[in-house]
Amino acid sequence: MKLIERFRRIPMQKRPTATIRVMAEPPEIPAEATAPVAPAPAPAPQNPKYLRVSPLVIGIYLFTVLSAVLYTVSLLSPAFADFFNRYISSAIRATTATLTGWIPFSLAETVLLFSPVILVSLIVYAVRFRCDSWRAVFVYIVDILALVAFLLSLFVWSFGIAYQGTTLDQKLSLDRRDVSVEELEETARILLAEVNRTAAEVDFRPQDFSVMPYSLAELNGKLLEAYRRVDDELPFLQTLNSRLKPVINSELMSHAHITGVYTYFTGEANLNMVFPDYTIPYTAAHELAHQRGIAREDEANFVAFLVCMASDDPYIQYSGYLNMFEYVGAALSGASSERYQAIFAELDRQVLYEEISYSEFYAKYRHSKVSHVSNAVNDTYLKLQGTPGAQSYGMVVDLAVAYYKQNR
Repeated sequence: MKLIERFRRIPMQKRPTATIRVMAEPPEIPAEATAPVAPAPAPAPQNPKYLRVSPLVIGIYLFTVLSAVLYTVSLLSPAFADFFNRYISSAIRATTATLTGWIPFSLAETVLLFSPVILVSLIVYAVRFRCDSWRAVFVYIVDILALVAFLLSLFVWSFGIAYQGTTLDQKLSLDRRDVSVEELEETARILLAEVNRTAAEVDFRPQDFSVMPYSLAELNGKLLEAYRRVDDELPFLQTLNSRLKPVINSELMSHAHITGVYTYFTGEANLNMVFPDYTIPYTAAHELAHQRGIAREDEANFVAFLVCMASDDPYIQYSGYLNMFEYVGAALSGASSERYQAIFAELDRQVLYEEISYSEFYAKYRHSKVSHVSNAVNDTYLKLQGTPGAQSYGMVVDLAVAYYKQNR
């Protein structure tokens, strides 16, 4: 008890208690007072190089002026155009064809497909990085137009001047003139005999199209060999190992009535693979003729015909003869429907089925709205090059008639 009593007498030491910080009331702020505003960051200074036209762009415009001068000279001198096409343009065409030849697909088609993406990218790039002032906008537009100017100059140097050279009938010493109905009929009968002869060595589906018996790559090799065979007859053609390019969007090309196209800026001979087999060898030979400097459409058609005839492959020969027969037949039909019908009826039965099948195939594309636009653009382009326009394709008939008159 005492001990307890003693313990009780010991004064209790106060233990430290936890402290709580109470938030003080904020001081009263006068109504007119405002918080200080941080100054806005200063805009990044415009890159000085975007405010002036670069030496490269100036060089491109000077190059364009030189190209215009050369083109003007070619208009005045076919001899100059021939020289330029054979020794300078040919080197550029060979370079572009070689650079793109290792690519298995059409580079030109790829660029066209991605053109919307490229356009949007250029706009976004301009807004974000280039166009902070009106001066910068002006310089950017000048830069873009320089690209257009370069492509136009490349056209002149690689292909455009070829339109102004000596005509093919002069190079081959053909007596090209207006043809009579009798001459058309005679030429059509010569071609009829060759079509029927070669058709005997061609495979056909029952009452349908003929069948090309090899791949596009094999056709490519056979046509290159055929081009080598005409070196003596056509010495103005450059020797070139090039690659035919199948177009993925061939269906769209069909709606545009395009069977093939040579793109000068990539050096590629592009083919529509939807069209019937019998059109492909002749079309391929036509585009390869462009690639070798034959610019005018009627002349490319005729060179393709000569190359197909020179081939040792019966299907390529058949393609050349039948396509030329169609051109001559169309001209004869316009001059004398009765004579044309009489000759058409003499076609081999399998070839008749080929023609009927082609008519049925073409019917779905005949009135395509896309074709009206593409035909108008192509006609305008050809007229700008000094040709009669889209009708120049059919002018190959004059060359065929003159050729057979000379080689009876």
